Amino acid sequence: MTTPVTRFKHVDYLWDEAKATALGNDQVALFLYRSNILGADLRITNYGGGNTSCKTTEQDPLTGAEVEVMWVKGSGGDIGTLTRAGIAGLYTGRLRDLKKVYGGLADEDRMVGLFNHCIYDLDSKAPSIDTPLHGLLPFKHIDHLHPDALIAVAAAKDSQRITHEIWGDTMGWVPWQRPGFDLGLQLEKCLAENPGIRGIVLGSHGLFTWGDTSYECYLNSLEVIEMASEYIAQRVKKQGERVFGGQKVASLPATARLERAARLMPLLRGLASSEARQVGHFTDTDTVLQFINSHDLARLAPLGTSCPDHFLRTKIQPLVLELDPGEDLSDTPAVLEKLRPAFANYRAEYQAYYDAHKRPNSPAVRDPNPVIIIYPGVGMFSFAKDKQTTRVASEFYINAINVMRGAEAITEYTSLPRQEAFDIEYWLLEEAKLQRMPKEKPLSRKVAFVTGAGGGIGKAIADKLVEEGAVVVLSDIAEERLQEANATYKKDQSTYAVCDVTNAESIAAALAKACLAFGGVDIVVHSAGLAISKPLEEHSERDWDLLQNVLVKGQFALAQQSVAIMRAQGKGGDFISIASKNGLVSGPNNVGYGTAKAAQQHMARLLAAELGPDGIRVNTVNPDGVIIGSKIWEGAWAEGRAKAYGINVEDLPAHYAKRNLLNEIIRPEDIADGVFACVAVLTKTTGNIINVDGGMANAFVR
Repeated sequence: MTTPVTRFKHVDYLWDEAKATALGNDQVALFLYRSNILGADLRITNYGGGNTSCKTTEQDPLTGAEVEVMWVKGSGGDIGTLTRAGIAGLYTGRLRDLKKVYGGLADEDRMVGLFNHCIYDLDSKAPSIDTPLHGLLPFKHIDHLHPDALIAVAAAKDSQRITHEIWGDTMGWVPWQRPGFDLGLQLEKCLAENPGIRGIVLGSHGLFTWGDTSYECYLNSLEVIEMASEYIAQRVKKQGERVFGGQKVASLPATARLERAARLMPLLRGLASSEARQVGHFTDTDTVLQFINSHDLARLAPLGTSCPDHFLRTKIQPLVLELDPGEDLSDTPAVLEKLRPAFANYRAEYQAYYDAHKRPNSPAVRDPNPVIIIYPGVGMFSFAKDKQTTRVASEFYINAINVMRGAEAITEYTSLPRQEAFDIEYWLLEEAKLQRMPKEKPLSRKVAFVTGAGGGIGKAIADKLVEEGAVVVLSDIAEERLQEANATYKKDQSTYAVCDVTNAESIAAALAKACLAFGGVDIVVHSAGLAISKPLEEHSERDWDLLQNVLVKGQFALAQQSVAIMRAQGKGGDFISIASKNGLVSGPNNVGYGTAKAAQQHMARLLAAELGPDGIRVNTVNPDGVIIGSKIWEGAWAEGRAKAYGINVEDLPAHYAKRNLLNEIIRPEDIADGVFACVAVLTKTTGNIINVDGGMANAFVR
């Protein structure tokens, strides 16, 4: 039995003895458990960072002999979410035999291909470049982590001396070297020269620790990280207000920061999307503000990050905006004129960095736009291909901030030499990994805002857009429905905003949340609605006003505000009106609803005519008879339509199916397909009406 440890204050002790005991003596399961709880603490390692392993004795399927097999995180995995499917199983002996054919540093890329000849488990994930770092060490369980505190030590000037000062003779140290087979040899050599050590600090890189059991390895890792963290904490404490040279810029109040960020995000997003559309993220934590408001920002930011995992995701350095925290952002063209030169300079400097360091076989230059953008006094923005990537980039730069703060408190922060940084960023093996990435979905990189998304047609539309790669902001007047709807998606796929489309301020607040969450909007779908079916003499003025406010005024206000965001982004967009067949066809007991739907349809045509030069396409999808799964058919509306047709409510689905040309029941998912066609297939269509009604001849537009 293990003894619970409670002495840690800089890392989370998450080992649960009951869960570990339930895994028995399954060393692979225990290694995966250890990996997951290590990855749950971002101070220990970020998403996708580091790797872990264990070694077991297995029976060779060909010879029947007992052999040692190493199980290690595969290429591109994340230890926090690692499963059996994400690891590689290799013959340890064969991996070590590669030393006989290794030809030196120029042979590194070939060695990665040879890892495949060491595979024991045929279901293995592709082995990562760090595989030999684990395989050439003899320990049963090994952690390679990127804790902020350890990288601060590794990136500090005089790192080797500091390592000895903290841990004495119990820790080894190897200088910076790009990951690969030779670095594994250097770890092996370090251990041979220092046989009693508990771990090794990799200069400018990270940490290796180990143990005979998964628990011993876990505890060793935490203890080593805790010692470095406490060492740094004491020195940061002594600095007091002099951390990062002290404060240069005062932060705006929290509410003001969020307001300014929401207003600025679409402009930044548009500029950062000059090569390909990006999704945004914003953070203004105390850690971020301390750094971006400091005197040392101007000195430290251009140095770039140290740990390879950091700058692979954040680029070599951030863009620092030269905007006053109180700058007037209401004049969008004027603000853009101030921002454009900064982005142009950043792109030019990135191209110069590429040109100065490229090799004859380097991959082509990648998107030169910044990933991390800093606005002193306000916060930090990040932009990448999707929400997860941009959020992780932000987290990695916060790790880099922690590293810089720690290294500066110890001695002085040092970054990787530019050539070393370039060689990792444009490593052919890294390029090959990028080329293996799955093809992006049709709506990847796009942000959708859907009203009425708490259920029915609106939720079906949101489902379809997420399925096809978009991130979605769900809006509705009922928060409980929104929470339930939002819970059906994975992290980073969606958020929600309570929104009353009859209230312009409510729309503004919901769109601001969309900008803060994802950077702006590209697709806006007005699906919020209600239906009132009454004869003329029973139709009240209140009924009329409610229909006009939700369906018509709501569409107008939503278009007005969302189009302003699309124009600020400068990347075009889509506005979709969910109207109805009833806007085209005259029917009984329908004067208020039919009139409002006709207004929606014609407004869409008017908007299409006006917004075409901006690349904003406006189209209408006309449902009819969507009874199953549609909330407007609950209650009085269904009763009213049944009365108008002289049938029972329960007979409505069959009635509507029989009256269309295809004799089909129309479902919310069918309307969602119509929206998808408008935004992803009919990309040169605007001002159009798509009828999704099974074929109603009297609703044919032409």
